[in-house]
Amino acid sequence: MLRFINTFFYTGLLRPAPGTWGSLAALAVGWGIERYLGFIPLVVATIAVTALGFYTVGEELRDRPGEDPSEIVIDEVAGQWLALLFPAAGFWMRDMPMVWPGAVAAFVLFRLFDITKPWLVGRADRRGDAAGVMLDDLWAGLFAGLVTLVLAGLYHGVML
Repeated sequence: MLRFINTFFYTGLLRPAPGTWGSLAALAVGWGIERYLGFIPLVVATIAVTALGFYTVGEELRDRPGEDPSEIVIDEVAGQWLALLFPAAGFWMRDMPMVWPGAVAAFVLFRLFDITKPWLVGRADRRGDAAGVMLDDLWAGLFAGLVTLVLAGLYHGVML
């Protein structure tokens, strides 16, 4: 069961780049949650998958400290959904479902920050424990979400 959760329905077993596959699957599922269930269920799902990820990654890595196996992508899901919350919140405040450019921007920026690992993302990644596995993607998601907001503001001519 841990493997099923940590690989996000086995998408983490896809090659090459299991993290990108996991993020792409998370984007599709997260967008579907927001589109068909709404913003609040996406918030709840993000909190739940983050908490579940901290637990399951910790359990899986208990006997393998210092590892960040590429097949574990539950952290990608948590980070991607966190990034999606930002454009989704903007549309929610306007009583509209999120449109694809916001979701795609959150995806691309999340992958950019997750791969390049700037500042706090890289610092969390160097921890070498289960919390580091989760936190680097949560930081990447936070940065991606904030940059998505800034870009949306610039696109729409709104000063932040």
